[in-house]
Amino acid sequence: MGHPLGHSLSPIMHNAAFRSLGMDWIYVPFPVKPENLKAAVEGLRALGVEGVNVTIPHKEAVLEYIDDIHGTAALIGAVNTLKFDDGTVRGYNTDASGCLRALEEVTSVEGSSVLILGAGGAARACAFQLAEKGASDITILNRTPEKARLLAEDMADKLGFEASYGGYELIQGSVKSADILIDTTPVGMHPHTDDRPLVGAELMHEGLVVHDLVYNPQRTVLLREAERASAIPVSGIRMLLYQGVEAFRIWTGRDPPLDVMEDALKRVLNRD
Repeated sequence: MGHPLGHSLSPIMHNAAFRSLGMDWIYVPFPVKPENLKAAVEGLRALGVEGVNVTIPHKEAVLEYIDDIHGTAALIGAVNTLKFDDGTVRGYNTDASGCLRALEEVTSVEGSSVLILGAGGAARACAFQLAEKGASDITILNRTPEKARLLAEDMADKLGFEASYGGYELIQGSVKSADILIDTTPVGMHPHTDDRPLVGAELMHEGLVVHDLVYNPQRTVLLREAERASAIPVSGIRMLLYQGVEAFRIWTGRDPPLDVMEDALKRVLNRD
């Protein structure tokens, strides 16, 4: 549930997994405006729904309506997965493990210098997870520097990790020393596929890992710039896939068919 939800490919991914396993389950989008969030959580609880994913703009606000928050989600201060368990609403954050797994396909996080653009729920998940996994330093830049500062201070309070922070005017200097760049903003998301990226090829360096959390289109304008710079592009489809795998396990207690979920995503993205 989120608002808006027109861009979401999660139903395609999860429903393909249910069909593959012969499960009589279905995953559907619930557009929920911010002012209706409490009522939506209570309604889903009352209806006996097994669980939901939570996306923009509810990942932090929904904490107020959860009975039990899984350790990682409580640390991050944002959830993207709810499990309804005998009337108890449990909150999890699978974005964190999804971000880490996507990056570790191509590089080691331990000892890496990380630049994160954006300071919302997904940025929080990535920042806390990478700090815990041994990143040497993390810089958080946001259009509103105050929000980046609050995230950095939260990391210092909860982890003792001193992250740097600031506004987008610091991007040029920060990219030069980064090993990993993560863009958690919606820049370049369908249908705005020709947006100007926050970081162009001229600022990137060879070997820089560039992870764009936008997954529609697969080759965002940022990832095309990364290819031009001989950097290492990591599509948002990887994090989408891996966070979905973990959410599937939480809801069903079963391991999903990773290849089926990935094929379903790629088919619809290639068709579009």
